[in-house]
Amino acid sequence: MSAGRRSVKTDRLVSPDARLRAVAATGKPNPARRSERSRRAVLAAARELVAEVGYAKMSIEAIAARAGVGKQTIYRWWPSKGAVIFDAFLALSEGADGVRLPDTGDLEADLKTVMRATAAEFADPAFEAPLRALNTQIADDPALAALYREKLAGPIDEAKKERLRSAQRAGQLHRDADLDLVLEVLYAPLFQRWLHRSGPLTAEYADALVDVTLRAFAP
Repeated sequence: MSAGRRSVKTDRLVSPDARLRAVAATGKPNPARRSERSRRAVLAAARELVAEVGYAKMSIEAIAARAGVGKQTIYRWWPSKGAVIFDAFLALSEGADGVRLPDTGDLEADLKTVMRATAAEFADPAFEAPLRALNTQIADDPALAALYREKLAGPIDEAKKERLRSAQRAGQLHRDADLDLVLEVLYAPLFQRWLHRSGPLTAEYADALVDVTLRAFAP
């Protein structure tokens, strides 16, 4: 967040965090703090419910009851159940801001580190339930799909490509390789196995995907 624009009202020159501290010092209720607590409660409730009952059976009413807020509070912040799940997932994954892939100079080792972590994340029930719900909703909601691409998938893919560009400059990856295709070869089998529950998401499987990809796009 940033301070508001210069105005006759001098409180707009103070940062939001400073205003929070000032209100806390006076002991007065703070609407901003209450709103943030409520928002976090809604996102936590959505994650819990989607894990317990699944996306289809989850309702805005149930989320509101679990979070201890009114239904209208949720609709004031989110237009749909899918939008709540998107933000719940975004909060769980900590967004895409500042994403950087490891770059030790060893492309194979770096990719195996990332792919093992991705496989473990997909296998984590706390992560898997909201991700499955989000994928279900994205299939039927083009606007949500565009938002997912803009806010999360797009920036993360760009961070992956930057690591691959570094490998191309170092002569570790074919210089003319289509980086979108490299990512698809690397990640699509893992995603399909997860989506169809067709096999275990092991470190060995993650390593094998890296090996196949690097052979396919060797310099």
